[in-house]
Amino acid sequence: MAQSDTVDRILDAAEVLFAERGFSETSLRMITSKANVNLAAVNYHFGSKNALIQAVFSRFLSPFAKNLEAELKNVSEKHAEKPIDIETLLGIVTSCIVRVPTQSKTGVSVFMRLLGLAYTQSQGHLRRYLEQEYSRAFKLFMKHMREATPQLSPVDRFWRIQFMLGTTAFTMSSIEALSDIIENEMQVHSSTEEVVKRLVPFLAAGLQAPVQK
Repeated sequence: MAQSDTVDRILDAAEVLFAERGFSETSLRMITSKANVNLAAVNYHFGSKNALIQAVFSRFLSPFAKNLEAELKNVSEKHAEKPIDIETLLGIVTSCIVRVPTQSKTGVSVFMRLLGLAYTQSQGHLRRYLEQEYSRAFKLFMKHMREATPQLSPVDRFWRIQFMLGTTAFTMSSIEALSDIIENEMQVHSSTEEVVKRLVPFLAAGLQAPVQK
């Protein structure tokens, strides 16, 4: 088995099992069984379970962060005289999400479930790793977010971004199930791109809603 194929097998299995069971409940032996590799292969390629979790996230986030930085810089150069408006900014982020190459058609949904778990389960090593590895893209996005929402205090902006992330994670992680529901009940087919087009103005409206006194 080629080395790259072994790594992909391990990552594919880990991604699915982590999303289904959570990080703590998924053992390395479960992953090796699903990937049809031995434990030595996991230890050789990743060294530890924490490193494997980080690698699962990096496979999605590295191309996402690269695309996000490039898109933000491109739009900034074209509109240097004024901030990027919030709907355009969110459109850039969501388009970068759906453009990430994945191993299956449900890859984005699986990753968004993992992203939700990163918040709800105790994975301090993962948050530290993501902050360190992707700080440049995150800081660039936050710079544009502050410029697009000058009316918000840092506290209001923090919470609204968390609400935005929660809504996005739920919608994107459940997109197959939600699409099946609307197709069965209303005979309407919804592609991921169409759902994202509906999601962006909703998120923008929430971020720009009047601040409660």
